[in-house]
Amino acid sequence: MPLITPVVPPMSFVASGLRRILVSRSASSVTKVLFPASSVRVASSYRMASTLPKLPVFEAIARHDPESTVVIHSGSGRRFKYGELLGDVCKTRNKLYEKAGKTDMNGDRVAFLVENSYDYVVTLLAVLAARSIAVPLSPAFPAPELQYILNHSEASMLLSSAKFAPKAQEVLKTELKDQPLHLELTKFQGGNSHEEVKLEGKDAGEAGMMLYTSGTTNRPKGVLLPQSVMTAQAKSLIHAWEYSPSDHLLHVLPLHHIHGTINALFTPLFSGSTIEFQFPFNADAVWRRLAAPFLPHDQSSSDPQEKITFFTVVPTVYSRLLTTHKHLTPDLQAATKTAISPSNLRLAISGSAALPTPIKRAWAELSSGNILLERFGMTEVGMALSCGLDNADRIDGSVGWPLPGVEARLVDLDTHTVIKPGEEIDPATGRERAGEVQLRGASIFKEYWRNPQATAKEFVPATDGGRPWFRTGDVAVRRSVPGTGQSQLPSQKGWTQQGPMYFILGRRSADIIKSGGEKVSALEVEREMLALPQVAEVAVLAVPSGQWGQKVGAVVVLDKENVPEGRWSALEMRRALKGRLVNYKIPQVLRVVDHIPRNAMGKINKKLLVKAIFEDEFSGDEHGL
Repeated sequence: MPLITPVVPPMSFVASGLRRILVSRSASSVTKVLFPASSVRVASSYRMASTLPKLPVFEAIARHDPESTVVIHSGSGRRFKYGELLGDVCKTRNKLYEKAGKTDMNGDRVAFLVENSYDYVVTLLAVLAARSIAVPLSPAFPAPELQYILNHSEASMLLSSAKFAPKAQEVLKTELKDQPLHLELTKFQGGNSHEEVKLEGKDAGEAGMMLYTSGTTNRPKGVLLPQSVMTAQAKSLIHAWEYSPSDHLLHVLPLHHIHGTINALFTPLFSGSTIEFQFPFNADAVWRRLAAPFLPHDQSSSDPQEKITFFTVVPTVYSRLLTTHKHLTPDLQAATKTAISPSNLRLAISGSAALPTPIKRAWAELSSGNILLERFGMTEVGMALSCGLDNADRIDGSVGWPLPGVEARLVDLDTHTVIKPGEEIDPATGRERAGEVQLRGASIFKEYWRNPQATAKEFVPATDGGRPWFRTGDVAVRRSVPGTGQSQLPSQKGWTQQGPMYFILGRRSADIIKSGGEKVSALEVEREMLALPQVAEVAVLAVPSGQWGQKVGAVVVLDKENVPEGRWSALEMRRALKGRLVNYKIPQVLRVVDHIPRNAMGKINKKLLVKAIFEDEFSGDEHGL
């Protein structure tokens, strides 16, 4: 990368508004790079317009084709090139320095409210460029939740786009421990010329990102992800899922969770892929965008025409797409089926919540065999387990094997001993041994922010001198599945050949129901119930019981087409599940509702739901069904 030296012009030249020249000198050549005059501030000590720290993500971006597209705004069709990205990051980073009144922002927490767009990408990278810690906020959060995050993170600055400036002002008027500086960012319009930048210094400082847990069990915790962890997560996924510059990803996810930020944004930036933002999710808009390249010319839309090759979302998105597809026009139905076939949509991934098998099978049928890839991840670890790219390695209910660079083990729930390979079956009972998933590797988070007790509680010291093990709180079994792990793809060799596959049973705190000495996986029961024609949605819960400790309860949204009268009794439910589940796994109590509340990533707060729905069952009298 050639060095860049700013040529400081006389003040009269600056005032003239003429374009200025930055001269790039190398051993063999001098390259002139043009900048608008507005980007040159002679009097400011905070202007270092052509220099960024040598972070791996910036090195990767600098290597990409500068003429290739980094971001498309699906609605407007506006496009931005990789060649303008680092220059825009420089400009925004410099604005942070000016607002802070210093160039040493190492480790400062910088929160931001920016819509899903090119501006979000620039803002995130600019905070990393300042060697600060990025704290992305959800504009959908009410002011008290944003207040909590600003206070907990001790943010020194709050950035906002013009669109969310009123939201920023609202939260800044709440009671904050320290009043963050507020900087309203100017929207980038695109079309800037390619700008060479100098990458210098290998020390990334404390640059990174802090995401807040969904808080389904207690108050959200700040999960600190240094840029080295973010880099390890991205490189692992590029290896396993083969991201490439030819990928065109349709992004419909929120950008304050690991799924939307690492899987669907940071990793594509590393690989040179194109990210097309279409948020918030709208099923009809997604179908029309997918169909656009395959519609007859007389029906072509204003949507971008490149085919979508990569789609990663939550199960509720696939469910909604399947429900709405039958209402599309015949031409749209035909075009969308072509769009999501394996020859066009090369990878469709489901995560952040358990994927119901009926949804997986319905999608495969609609798409002519495009089987959804399931994986396991969480805020603290990024992606940790995944099925493989070969269809033979995408087993219903399984999340596959540890991803490249990740070590995983199961620790028996009863004996607290490590379940070694070959010990998956208890010889005394003949049953599978369930264990907590524990993980370690370079992709694991550093700590919970300002919470050393919680951090220490979740890590187990290693006995082999290696990294400590992170306790995920998720319970799984390992099963040998014939015919898997035989892919000949270079990217799949090794990590998909680790033997038995992992099957997640659920969260230890919410999905493992201890009833009469038996352990019941709520996720297993939910999968079987969703296979019933009467059930559209279900949440299986642990209901307190004086006699059994806990009993299995089910909250159900009925399928209106199959149960038009809207009534389904507990007895009818038990009859439908007989033969699918052993008796102790069949729910003992049932509630039919119109809606099951979920968070932005499709997750259910089961502890709140059981209190809201089954409070009258807490007496322990489970009879009368």
